[in-house]
Amino acid sequence: MTTAATALGAVWPNAVLLAECDPSGGDLAYRLPALDGGVLNPGRGLLSLGAVARRGLSADQIHEHTQKLVGGLDVLAGLTNGEQATGLTWLWGTLGRALAAVPEADVLADCGRLGLYPQTNDLLAAADAVVLFTRASLDHVAHLRERLTLLDRRVGVVVIADPRSYRASIDEVRRIVSGWDVSFVAGLAYDPKGADLLSGQWGGRLDRSLLIRTARELAGRLAAHVAAETVADQDAPRAGSVPRLSPEPSNGALP
Repeated sequence: MTTAATALGAVWPNAVLLAECDPSGGDLAYRLPALDGGVLNPGRGLLSLGAVARRGLSADQIHEHTQKLVGGLDVLAGLTNGEQATGLTWLWGTLGRALAAVPEADVLADCGRLGLYPQTNDLLAAADAVVLFTRASLDHVAHLRERLTLLDRRVGVVVIADPRSYRASIDEVRRIVSGWDVSFVAGLAYDPKGADLLSGQWGGRLDRSLLIRTARELAGRLAAHVAAETVADQDAPRAGSVPRLSPEPSNGALP
């Protein structure tokens, strides 16, 4: 899931912030290099933000706790382990509202696996769109259908698909979820080599990878979809950020 979220953030068509909001802990701080080539500070991000949020949290405070990855992507690094989340059960609704109001940027929030931490439902409630990621295998799609029953809102679905059966996999998942309240089914290539390149310096090889090529197509589609949904729901675009939250419903994860 970290790979998918980072790839989308790297090619997002608007100014963007990637927020790692998985209560079970994230790994951005350990997997991806900072702008200076060093490592991200694991103590700066959601953990430091939580320390000040008890006194109130505004959208303007968010960027005081962000860092930059190589390539310039702004990130709000997540917790480093699930134990840290036990003292922050009150945070998620407050965080969702603050992310929704971040000025002049969209927000991609990686929320981990849906259903493990019910308190994150307060964060999901502030999102303009919720997108579930799954593999095309039978067990993962079964988990996806189970997770769809947990949500009382419309969602999008993205299939992490083998390039050898890319379109067929997406079409099969689309057929399986056709009876649910799913707004779209799209794809992202399963590309371990591209994922390895993403963890290093951006270059021409990465830009030509299946991961980035399909991520660019998906990012454009998601940005257009949320803009259209916002106009339809409110008759005019809302000022502030557009959080796009991406829980992972299945047991699989990109490398």
